[in-house]
Amino acid sequence: MNDSPTRPDLPDHLSIDPRSPHYVEAVFEHAVGIRFNGKERADVEEYCISEGWIKVPAGKTLDRRGNPLLIKLKGQVEVYYR
Repeated sequence: MNDSPTRPDLPDHLSIDPRSPHYVEAVFEHAVGIRFNGKERADVEEYCISEGWIKVPAGKTLDRRGNPLLIKLKGQVEVYYR
């Protein structure tokens, strides 16, 4: 028997917000790593590989709905399973 679970392919655009259309629950059952411009990032809220950007919280600032205010950073995005 094959005991290793099959992992879904990592999408080009992924968000951790369950309200987003880019949220894929099956991906979050496994640990996902994101490398931005060669450095490991643990604070990424959303990414897009083809367009080359990530969204990260801007400090402790919140928007009017109580969600973290996000800023978009452009660069090289690499996504992988840990």
